[in-house]
Amino acid sequence: MTDPLPDLRVKKHIAYFKRCLYMLPEPYTESDTNRMTLACFCLSGLDLLGAIETDLTAEERQQYIEWIYAQQVHPSQIEEDGQAGFRGSSWSGLPFGASSEPRTLYPYDTAELPSAYTALVNLLVLGDDLSRVNKNGLLASIRRLRREDGSFAPIVGSHESDLRFVYISCAVSYILNDWSAIDTERTVAYIKRCETYDHGISASPEREAHGGLTFCAVSSLTLLDRFQDGHSSKEALIYWLLSRQDGGFHGRVNKPCDTCYSFWLGATLVNLGADDLVNKEENRKFLMTTQTPYGGFGKFAGDLPGK
Repeated sequence: MTDPLPDLRVKKHIAYFKRCLYMLPEPYTESDTNRMTLACFCLSGLDLLGAIETDLTAEERQQYIEWIYAQQVHPSQIEEDGQAGFRGSSWSGLPFGASSEPRTLYPYDTAELPSAYTALVNLLVLGDDLSRVNKNGLLASIRRLRREDGSFAPIVGSHESDLRFVYISCAVSYILNDWSAIDTERTVAYIKRCETYDHGISASPEREAHGGLTFCAVSSLTLLDRFQDGHSSKEALIYWLLSRQDGGFHGRVNKPCDTCYSFWLGATLVNLGADDLVNKEENRKFLMTTQTPYGGFGKFAGDLPGK
C-alpha cells in the first residue's frame, strides 16, 4: 500500500511528542505552568499518529492519568475566591508527587478553565472513563466564570473574556454531557455580536476577524447546534475562510501563512462541510516546509517546533 504522506517524518514526530511529555526542551521551560495544555498537544499528536498504545506503555499511560488527576482542584480545597477544576501544572510550593489524592492548597494555587478542557481531553485520549472528575465542582466554577453578556472568563477575578473561553466552556459541557452551566441564548447572542463586517469572527465584539477565534465561534455553535442563529451567512463565512489560503493558511488579512492555521481554519471548514473546497495539496506542501528534521512543526519554515 502506498504511503499517502511519504514526506511526513512519523517516527521523528512520535519521538518529539514523547520527549516533550516528560521533559520540555529549554526554549519551552517558560511555558511549564501550561504543561496540561502542552501535554494535550503531545498526546493528541500521538493519538493522531496511532501511537498512544504502541509507543506508550500501559504503565506510562496510567502514570500520566494519575498526574492529571493530581492537578484536580476540588471545591472542598478552595477558599471563597478560588475555583475548582484543574491546574495547568503542579506548583513548586506543593509536596512532590503524582498522587491524585486531594491536597491542601496554598494561596493562589487554583484551577483555571483552559486546563480543565485540556485535562479532560488528555484523560479521554489516554482511555480514562472520567469517573474521578469532580463534575459538579467543575460545572459550578464554569457558572461562576459566566458573564452577563454570555462570554466566559478563564479564572475567577479575571477581567479577560472572549470566544476562547466560550468554546472551552461549551466543549467541557459537551464532554460532561451537562449544559447547565451555559446560558445558551446569551452565549449565541454574544457569538453573533463578534461577527465582523467581512463575515469573519473576532475574539470579542468590534475587533478584527481572526482564524483561531472563528474556529472557537463555529465550534461552539456546532456543539450548541445553533449555527443558523449565531452567524448571518454560512456562504460568506466560507468565502472568508477560503480567502485565508495562500498555499498554507493565515489567520488574519494581510498576514503570512502560519502552520497552526491549517488546523484552525481547516477544522472550521470541516465543521461547515466545506473542506472539499480547500487546496489540500498546496496546504500539505506548505506544512512540509515547516516540518523540522528532529520532529515537530515550526510556525514558519526554519522555526523551532511550536515557537
